[in-house]
Amino acid sequence: MKKFTKMQGLGNDYVYMDAIHQDIDNESDLARFVSDRHFGIGSDGLILICKSKVADFKMRMFNADGSEAEMCGNGIRCVGKFVYDKGLTDKTTLKIETLAGIKTLNLNIKNGKVETVRVDMGEPILTPNEIPVISDEKIVKNLKLKVEDKDFTFTCVSMGNPHAITIVDETEKFNVEKYGKVIEVDKAFPKKINVEFAQIIDKNNIKMRVWERGAGETLACGTGACATAVACNLNKLTDRKVNVELLGGTLNIEWSKEDNHVYMTGPAVTVFEGTIEK
Repeated sequence: MKKFTKMQGLGNDYVYMDAIHQDIDNESDLARFVSDRHFGIGSDGLILICKSKVADFKMRMFNADGSEAEMCGNGIRCVGKFVYDKGLTDKTTLKIETLAGIKTLNLNIKNGKVETVRVDMGEPILTPNEIPVISDEKIVKNLKLKVEDKDFTFTCVSMGNPHAITIVDETEKFNVEKYGKVIEVDKAFPKKINVEFAQIIDKNNIKMRVWERGAGETLACGTGACATAVACNLNKLTDRKVNVELLGGTLNIEWSKEDNHVYMTGPAVTVFEGTIEK
């Protein structure tokens, strides 16, 4: 019997397990099992909370197909809520070890429970070969691609994973699937690309829809929201602190002048708990 907690951040849902006080093995198989929305619990993947020698806790994240991933912005917020709400720590500032490095979380508490979490997502990567994207620009702000019947201009940013951001008139009416699936695999992007379609509301508010590589359109993408905030500021469309409205809800993103880091604040929600016989 294994205890689990189903949690979500802006509709990005995972099954969370304490791997400190219970033994978890065959992680990839377990991730595939729990993620199945018909025969399992139903989730975007499995996240394990483990001991760490270099931070307060270690987060291991497995996608629904069983592959291990570096990090998830929406997922790591729920890690903060999990360890605090369950009494594994009384700290409100935490360091979490991930495959994308150590991330710092600041927990916002309401009535003894974590309501929102602010995550230091690190510095944006703007160098083309590090994103990666094929371009002669030092900072890629003018990548032009013709896709199907439409011309696009992209700004490219990596937040540990690659993103291409373009501005559209109205996100609600935009055909994300038609264009997203073609842009994702364009030869300009050696490792494929996550595509953000952004609508500027004003200097402090953006609406965004995202096509994630290998997954299609999703309700929310934390790294995508961060990349979009950076791209819009680079193009002088917005301030350095913005609200990014996604299909699953809103994230507050700040690109700090002081340390060049991007900070993401958003909700973390417990859905239900249970046990599995696996």
